[in-house]
Amino acid sequence: MIGKKVLWSSIIVIGILLISVPMFAQPKDYKDIKVLFIPKQEGNPYFDAVANGFKLAQKELGFQFAVKGPQLGTATSQIEYIEAAVQDKTDVIMLAANSKDALNQTLDDARAAGTHIVIINQDIPGSETHREVAIMPTDFDLIGDIEVETLGSIIGYKGDIAILSATTDAPDQNYWIAGMKKALLKPKYSKMKLLEVVYGDDEPEKSTTEMEALIVKYPTLSGVIAPTSVGVHAAAKVLQTKELGSKIALVGLGIPSELRQFIKDGTMKKFNEWNMVNEGYLAGYYACALARGEVKLGPGSTFKAGKLGMYTVTKKDQIISGPPLTFNASNVDNYDF
Repeated sequence: MIGKKVLWSSIIVIGILLISVPMFAQPKDYKDIKVLFIPKQEGNPYFDAVANGFKLAQKELGFQFAVKGPQLGTATSQIEYIEAAVQDKTDVIMLAANSKDALNQTLDDARAAGTHIVIINQDIPGSETHREVAIMPTDFDLIGDIEVETLGSIIGYKGDIAILSATTDAPDQNYWIAGMKKALLKPKYSKMKLLEVVYGDDEPEKSTTEMEALIVKYPTLSGVIAPTSVGVHAAAKVLQTKELGSKIALVGLGIPSELRQFIKDGTMKKFNEWNMVNEGYLAGYYACALARGEVKLGPGSTFKAGKLGMYTVTKKDQIISGPPLTFNASNVDNYDF
């Protein structure tokens, strides 16, 4: 009798456990997933385009999406937005970091609280362990060569040049500039001399001032590379106003909708970029897959980003959104972002 009572008691306990604990954990509903995009700074047309890509993914999947970020792209200006997102139980933060290491402790705290951290539009070199993956707009190892070649092809591979960057702490800018300096060491570019790197802090007014100063300081200036959408637009406006487009070649990373006018009037010959709308769209799909536990972390893992198809995480724990593009008079009208 005692044996039978123990057996029935065990069966009852097991039954209660089976009822109270689901057999299989269900993925989180898309409508319950919170995704926050923190750009380097609000009001930047580049990041507005990335956000539009997120919104396209949101329309297809139905997740909750918001964009919140600082007015200035300083190294620590994003901390308060990360902390607020954690308090709001955000599932995934997509962060275009303003520093490669100033946010590390904040990122660690966020992950410890259960929020996924994905770096977007760049990576945080040397601090990769503080994020889960990085969504890259393109292969950053190509940018240095591409920018130098694009400028070189316009100025005949000779002349004094300068670089107009964003902020001194921006990881992407510094990586590209290092790539440009490396490219300039090649024999093909031996007659191109880099005079100075200046910083416009991704502010139109400061970028304009820095471009004007370069023109005054270096009468022999033949070309400028501005690997920042704010900087290249400001620089183009200076050359347009001063009618110097035929004397000083300007290339860089910019947005077709903003630079089309300068291509049309001859102020610029060509510039480079990638499809930032696709970048945001991909990121929206990846954020949901991460929140729903549908992707594995680590190199070699794959996932499908809607209409863009399959992507594979690289050995650097990065996802490459797409190839770099070159825009000129023959194709700039084909792009609406």
